[in-house]
Amino acid sequence: MVRTLEQAIAQISRLPDADQEQIGRKLLTHVEKLRAIRTEIDKGIQSLDEGKGRALDMEAFLRDKNSRHGGA
Repeated sequence: MVRTLEQAIAQISRLPDADQEQIGRKLLTHVEKLRAIRTEIDKGIQSLDEGKGRALDMEAFLRDKNSRHGGA
């Protein structure tokens, strides 16, 4: 375990049980999200390695995303 995580756990262990439980749930949720993102990245890399990638029109992509989310 890395030093920073060990220090954080030591600090958390001094908190009341309810606070420890809440922090633990949030940490687990965060780790689950990171794992899901890593899985998607690995799938994307594999797809590119298999030659399934295609060129992306970044300007069009950004326009589309901005228009969907009220962007500039």
